[in-house]
Amino acid sequence: MNKIFFAAMGFAFLFGTRAHAQFEYKIVTSVESIVPMGLGRSRVIENNGQINAEELTTERNSGNDSQQGSVKRRDVKIDELSETKLLNFYSMTGINFQNIASNDAVLTSKINNLVKQGWELAYVTSAVESDAGKADGVGIFITRFIFKRKI
Repeated sequence: MNKIFFAAMGFAFLFGTRAHAQFEYKIVTSVESIVPMGLGRSRVIENNGQINAEELTTERNSGNDSQQGSVKRRDVKIDELSETKLLNFYSMTGINFQNIASNDAVLTSKINNLVKQGWELAYVTSAVESDAGKADGVGIFITRFIFKRKI
């Protein structure tokens, strides 16, 4: 009977208390150019610096009274980042599937390295600004990989 009681108490203790895990997050961004003939720049960008968003945030008390003019662009920029070269989606003759496969291999390597460091891929979001026709000729495909790990 005592064994059952202690087992039940242990079970209740383990599963009855709610653990509040704290996480830190990391965002890695891939920017893949869709500019023809290799003229664009494609990269994986990883922030290596620290910034406090609270120092860049202002409050509005009335709809038009913004204090964002007091926040300088130089205060937002960081100098510590990693750039990993990617290939552009287009070559001289159009879309280049070998470049896409190569970029997939680079991104897979990047993700696997972060997972080895204890990061877990939590979310992925992407967007595209594509070529809008003859007068445009530019565009990017951007993907944000959001990682988290327990601290």
